[in-house]
Amino acid sequence: MDLTIGPLAFFWTAPQVADFYRRLAATPARRVVIGEWVCSKRLPFWQHEIPGAVEALLAAGKEVALTTLALITLRRERRQTEELFAAGLAVEIADLGALRHLPEGVPFQVGPTVNVYNEGTLEWLARKGATRICLPPELPLASVAVLARAGRDAGVAVEVWGHGRAPLAISGRCYHARLHDRAKDSCLFVCGEDPDGREVQTLDGQSFLTVNGVQTLGHAHTTVVGQAEQLRQAGVAALRLSPQVGDFPGVVDVYDRLARGAVSGDAALAQLRARLPEARFADGFLAGAPGLRQVG
Repeated sequence: MDLTIGPLAFFWTAPQVADFYRRLAATPARRVVIGEWVCSKRLPFWQHEIPGAVEALLAAGKEVALTTLALITLRRERRQTEELFAAGLAVEIADLGALRHLPEGVPFQVGPTVNVYNEGTLEWLARKGATRICLPPELPLASVAVLARAGRDAGVAVEVWGHGRAPLAISGRCYHARLHDRAKDSCLFVCGEDPDGREVQTLDGQSFLTVNGVQTLGHAHTTVVGQAEQLRQAGVAALRLSPQVGDFPGVVDVYDRLARGAVSGDAALAQLRARLPEARFADGFLAGAPGLRQVG
């Protein structure tokens, strides 16, 4: 079991993006998915950093894939999706609508925002050319084991969401803009003020969601530190880590040791808490419990 780094969900500045991927190249992660995942309006601000980041990652021996948007709606977004398949790198689809732009016979990967909940869906995607699928984060361990077995039979590597704020929903509307009394078309990129998303609380003050532009994420950081050995035994090929602010290379190192069996789940959790002292960790989904169930 190894590590995949998912696409950046948040709106960071171009220098932040360049520095992030420069540091990521030195980590033991096996593969990286890069590109704009959430809002196409953000892409022009940092897309010029993508070629250099890809070059650095490939030079470091990483496998690199480009991601589509998680919600493709506009004509220019469809055109951008078509261009991804012509870029010469692997492409990870985050929206099934991207398949209409897939050239005949070209393999692809599948991200966690595509609802792969059963063997039939996995096998259908495999017949279409899927070679790697990251399962949605809300699946319980029993379902993950069934899908990992189906993936092995179909020649598809199956990943599990291993760390980060879980993607829960995506919308055509921008709640981040609405919070500031702005329309989506005149948002002034207010999401950039919250580089790790904006916390949402219940009426009684309990943090339970994170807003990220048009995307809704969980507030807690989902982690599989307590279930890594079970996932390995189930045949899961990789853990997916979602980028965030803070000591992310240190986070990657913790999960690398965990994935190799070089550190226990308890020790890994202690190390994560030391690196991310303000984070709250949850592991409910794999246990079939509410996803926000706290670890420990």
